[in-house]
Amino acid sequence: MEMAADQLYKEKKIRGFCHLSIGQEAVAVGIEHALTPEDQVITAYRCHSFAYMRGGTTGIRSIIAELLGRKDGIAYGKGGSMHMFTKGFFSGNGIVCAQVPVGAGIGFTMKYIECPNTTIELYGDGASN
Repeated sequence: MEMAADQLYKEKKIRGFCHLSIGQEAVAVGIEHALTPEDQVITAYRCHSFAYMRGGTTGIRSIIAELLGRKDGIAYGKGGSMHMFTKGFFSGNGIVCAQVPVGAGIGFTMKYIECPNTTIELYGDGASN
């Protein structure tokens, strides 16, 4: 999927930015393996693998459609490379570290309603400072 997205981006069929996670897909696979469908995930850039692993509507097809700006995309063609949502996945965010307070709010909500599940919040090394 990421290699296809890379090719489409180089062909200028994907507008705007396209933050690929080539070589980092195992991160999404490993995290998903430890989660249940009721757990929540929020990230920043490089969210295609997470959208797919969290069960995006029609999988790879809806993610590629989103990158191409099509109505049948996971966010109806309006979200692009970072803004993909599905049950249990709260997408990415283009502002460095902006997902941190949102993720904290998701986690707090789960605690408040006494939900026994967890929230995974991901951010890169640039946001960790």
